[in-house]
Amino acid sequence: MSQRGISLTWLKGGVVVTKDYLDTLNLNGDEHTSLLGTVTAIYDVGCFFGAVAAFSLGEMLGRRKTVLLGTTVMSIGALLQITSYSVAQMIVGRIVAGIGNGLNTATAPVWQAETSKAAWRGKLVVIEMICNIAGFSLSNWVTYGFSFVDGPVSWRMPLVLQFIFIFILFATVPWLPESPRWLIAHGEIDRAEQIIADLEATTIDDPWVVTESKEIQWAAQFERENGMSWMDLLRGKTGAGNTCTIRRLILGAGTQAMQQLAGINVTSYYLPTVLTRSVGLGNSLARLLAACNSVSYLLFSLIGIPNVERWGRRKMMMYAAAGQCFCYLMITVLIRYNELPGYTGSKQVASASIAFFFLYYIFFGIGWQGVPWLYPTEINSLAYRTKGAALGTASNWAFNFMVVEITPIGIQSLQWKFYIIWTVFNASFVPIVYLFYPETADRTLEDIDRLFREEPKVLVFRDKDAVSQKRPLKYVEHERNEVRRNSSVVTANPEAVRKRLASMARANEEGGWEHQEKV
Repeated sequence: MSQRGISLTWLKGGVVVTKDYLDTLNLNGDEHTSLLGTVTAIYDVGCFFGAVAAFSLGEMLGRRKTVLLGTTVMSIGALLQITSYSVAQMIVGRIVAGIGNGLNTATAPVWQAETSKAAWRGKLVVIEMICNIAGFSLSNWVTYGFSFVDGPVSWRMPLVLQFIFIFILFATVPWLPESPRWLIAHGEIDRAEQIIADLEATTIDDPWVVTESKEIQWAAQFERENGMSWMDLLRGKTGAGNTCTIRRLILGAGTQAMQQLAGINVTSYYLPTVLTRSVGLGNSLARLLAACNSVSYLLFSLIGIPNVERWGRRKMMMYAAAGQCFCYLMITVLIRYNELPGYTGSKQVASASIAFFFLYYIFFGIGWQGVPWLYPTEINSLAYRTKGAALGTASNWAFNFMVVEITPIGIQSLQWKFYIIWTVFNASFVPIVYLFYPETADRTLEDIDRLFREEPKVLVFRDKDAVSQKRPLKYVEHERNEVRRNSSVVTANPEAVRKRLASMARANEEGGWEHQEKV
């Protein structure tokens, strides 16, 4: 994911204001503002089609091979950009690299979620997104450093450096385990059980491993018997065993759309442009502040690691959206006075607005950076997990393209009024999440399947099981009974049985279920 952050940012704020880049591609001047926005945003079109391709490739090839394919395609796109001397070649390179990145971003979170414990799933996906921010920060500092260099090296060398991370991916991904859920869905049960056991540092005769395998097999069989084709879904059919497939797809894709409509790429793609045009800073200072902001963004996003399970997905999204709304409101007001002719305090309000750009990144890094990538991998069923994540990723890149395409023109034509749009969007996300989004923290993926098989109401805020931050008691009891039942069948490892039940008892007590019968 560091590679994703780096490949995105080389042609975000840093490179798009480099003199030799603009001269080489003939993109200087206000008359080329629209074309410059298109060259930058066209990457997202490639990402969109890559995510759509993951619909089928992800299920056909598996998680590991899909990531390797995406990395290969991304390498070809990077080479085309590095050797570009025309807008046409740069656009082709951006699209090709985007396709590769779309494959990876639609697959990696699913792979991560399917190989993680429920208690660690959120933390690990957030860490994955923090690696993306680390790449974003690194690229900001590299492009700032190369801004002091003249000629083609000032923008071609930063593009070359992303191959360091491409080589790391090629060297490490082949050694990682395939998703056990994908293996079971494709009939490789023995291999899947061995991976589950390895991930838990136990043996395949551990009752918990047997229980987990049976739960996944049951879910896979249920989806095979009751799953619907895309055409049937579009026609509104749900099948005999309704699992709320359309609703779950919309919820997952909705988080990704909201992430982009929160306005993050107004600043992450164009922060130097925003600081020079809206705030009135010089080019060098704007680049330096953008790089410093990326470090703040990285550091505060670490807060999400311990709290994504403690606070839950709903609270993190709602609180962060409220904070982001406040930041954009203040930015709107301050830039309004900065642009007011004859206003004597314009310098002071411009400086104050910078603080709220920084604060916005803090709220976004804590709440909206990781959760929208995590949620589609959790909320969708096994049969539609890859498709749901791909649809969510495609939604993200589609709205990303829209935001990046309109931002240069919006800043130029609407000026301070442009920021009202993002204030309103962020305000709307709080009630949307509160009313419609079930909690997924501290649940197994099979718990979430069970929730939707019970057909919860669309407005979930009154359903305690749907919004509880802790795992509902009925799911805890179901798992405990299944482990006991399987331990009576699988007796080859009695010590593993004792340890597993003891660990479940401790986990239940820590989760607030002290009133349950102790194991």
